[in-house]
Amino acid sequence: MKSPKKISVGKDEVVFHIPHQATFSVEKGTTITISPEQDADVDIIRLYVLGTCMGAILFQRKILPLHGSAVVIDGKAYAFVGHSGHGKSTLASAFLQQGYRLITDDVIALTLDDCNNPFVTPSYPQQKLWQESLDAFGMNSKLYRPLFDRETKFAVPVHSYFSENAVPLAGVFELVKMDCQHAEIRAVTKNLERLSLLYRHTYRNYILSEGGLTAWHFETTTRLSANVSFYQLRRPVHEQTVNQLADIVLDAIKDSCE
Repeated sequence: MKSPKKISVGKDEVVFHIPHQATFSVEKGTTITISPEQDADVDIIRLYVLGTCMGAILFQRKILPLHGSAVVIDGKAYAFVGHSGHGKSTLASAFLQQGYRLITDDVIALTLDDCNNPFVTPSYPQQKLWQESLDAFGMNSKLYRPLFDRETKFAVPVHSYFSENAVPLAGVFELVKMDCQHAEIRAVTKNLERLSLLYRHTYRNYILSEGGLTAWHFETTTRLSANVSFYQLRRPVHEQTVNQLADIVLDAIKDSCE
């Protein structure tokens, strides 16, 4: 799903238009108004409601949205962030295959309490997976609904593997495709690099400046960066390494708890 090209951002309202589909208005963190065009595709409208509209609502409520997926491991949430197509949902799905639970896919809603402890709020029990990801897990795409016509990305229900309660965030893993031979991990320890990572993967971060949220975002990400572990996962461009990455993540979590 592409970001809208025509968008107007104010302090309490975000308005954007998707050609041939609809005009969307998000106001005061409570209201979404949709004005569909004559031949609009309901599935495409749904994607923007659950994507850009929800991102705008979270900003208006001063809840930090990150672009990624999060799973629950031993009572704590771990976020996988990265650019589109870098394997966030696929890695999360690998953990579901092992019996862990999903707490959110695509948009991670983060709040901090008075002691700067971050929590992930659950979204809805569904993943969005590409055909190649389904193939990697031996899942039949005919059993799932394409996100919209001619799309090779599918909506995969995960009701049996979903966490319905807010969970404390313990770690953030950035997925990066690189020209390397093997999957590898490195800890991100420098504060400036952590802040850059969080800005880079803030969902719809173009809303920040015009929405008057830059100072709030800097304060929030500074508080967040001091209270969780950060890692960068580097994966080969042309190799399927999702199971290896899952093992690497589990080893990093185990080491951080010792």
